[in-house]
Amino acid sequence: MPLTEFNTLPADEARARAAACLDVPRWVEAVIAGRPYPDTAGVLDVASTESEHLDDDELAAALARHPRIGERASIGRHDAAHSAHEQSGVDRDDLDVAQRLVAGNRAYEKRFDRVFLIRAAGRDGDEILAELERRLGNDVETERAETVEQLRQIALLRLEQVLT
Repeated sequence: MPLTEFNTLPADEARARAAACLDVPRWVEAVIAGRPYPDTAGVLDVASTESEHLDDDELAAALARHPRIGERASIGRHDAAHSAHEQSGVDRDDLDVAQRLVAGNRAYEKRFDRVFLIRAAGRDGDEILAELERRLGNDVETERAETVEQLRQIALLRLEQVLT
């Protein structure tokens, strides 16, 4: 969908498209309130700025839309099409990677009480595992900031896809 179409979508449709990128109502409203945008950079600038700081409720809501790395997204609960495309670099047939991801996800959730999130697009299973292992060493505050940054990156990638 080109930017001109996004600029003219009915508000409810624009909200739905934006929410598939980052399901945070404040963020969605800020992104659609800026319409019409003169260029894609303008939309991405607003989206980036508005996603830099998420409160705990926003973070929890956004994470609920993401499956665990290495797991298939469930339609209705996750943004399945986006997630499947973004995690395409993870070889689900590689048993070693799959087992390590399950164990890493479990350890991460035990340590931080939330799903591990990473911008998986462009990364393979080994790269994701290395980041998961590195981030398990973070303190709670540092890891929260990294999670918000990963959500921001994912939202911008998805929004860019919506606009092209």
